[in-house]
Amino acid sequence: MSETPNITLRPATAGDRELLLAVYAASREIELSMVPWDEEQKRTFVVHQFDAQTDYYTKTFPGATHDIIEADSVPAGRLYVDRRNDEIAILDITVLPPFRRRGIGTHLIRNLQNEASERIVSVYVEGFNPSLQLFEKLGFTAVSNDDVNLRLEWRSGPGSSPASSR
Repeated sequence: MSETPNITLRPATAGDRELLLAVYAASREIELSMVPWDEEQKRTFVVHQFDAQTDYYTKTFPGATHDIIEADSVPAGRLYVDRRNDEIAILDITVLPPFRRRGIGTHLIRNLQNEASERIVSVYVEGFNPSLQLFEKLGFTAVSNDDVNLRLEWRSGPGSSPASSR
């Protein structure tokens, strides 16, 4: 396993569109691998779905941060977070495949857990998504399941310290 890179966040800008489309496509790679579409059809689907998701996030979570994850100054993914009085909602965390399994997601999630104080940290994850194991390892538990997505929550309290979730 590679050494954990220096991880930073920067606000996403309009100039990041192609990067964000690639990140979105990576988040849908399991589903896209199952359809009989050519690359152009997959690209059309990704653009449409990304634009719909961006519109939804912008309207539904107007105060959310939309950040580019950088590993050693190289774009490595995205992290969208909506911070509320009682909750830190992870809207999206996606690490590009070449950067996975290097501790980036763990680092970012632990930072949010440390920031949470008395707040809940929540995220929705598809039941088939491999990241489910990471969230469970970091102390998240399923609080609801709609047969597609699980709502996971982490609550601060005795025994819930991110540092103890190793």
